[in-house]
Amino acid sequence: MENVQEVEVVATEQQQDGAPRTEQPKRNFRDNRSDRKGGRRNSRDREVKEDDGLIKKTVSINRVTKVVKGGRTMRFSALCVVGDGKGMVGIGMAKAAEVPQAIEKANLRAKKAMVSIELLDTTIPHETIGKFGKGHVLLMPAQPGTGVIAGGPVRNVLEAVGIKDIRTKSYGSNNPVNCVKATFNGLVSLRSKEHIAQLRGKNVDEI
Repeated sequence: MENVQEVEVVATEQQQDGAPRTEQPKRNFRDNRSDRKGGRRNSRDREVKEDDGLIKKTVSINRVTKVVKGGRTMRFSALCVVGDGKGMVGIGMAKAAEVPQAIEKANLRAKKAMVSIELLDTTIPHETIGKFGKGHVLLMPAQPGTGVIAGGPVRNVLEAVGIKDIRTKSYGSNNPVNCVKATFNGLVSLRSKEHIAQLRGKNVDEI
């Protein structure tokens, strides 16, 4: 018994002096399996999806209430604009029970509905008026350095397209849906000089 106590005293003195321990830690296979699973799960969480380079803007979010037999069901409606900043733009609306789901669905629909817009450098080729319902939006080209002179819903569409110099005026309805769709209608109606010459069967210099 005395020899055993002397060995224990020597071991404690070595630990206090900072001597390295010779004992090997026990391997717990259950812990190792959990670490491997956790490692795979964490690696999936760290994966970052590649950005598609699109400009996504949420114009408005409305709460929609529907009366059914069992009572009232509350949902959310989102209006979003998606563009690449290089002449492509699309608008989308969607409803869902939660706001993030509604925005995600609206962005997906807007991405699928993207169309090409005729541009002239940083502005539009000519003046046009977009109409939708009671909303009217006047779009006018501007000199470089003017900037985007437009209201909230109209500005979101123009910035998503990539227009940097333009002057606008909104008439009639101030509803975001009407303003966005009227602006989209006006942008789609734009025609380049080459396209008009092709329709008329003439050269560009003759126009």
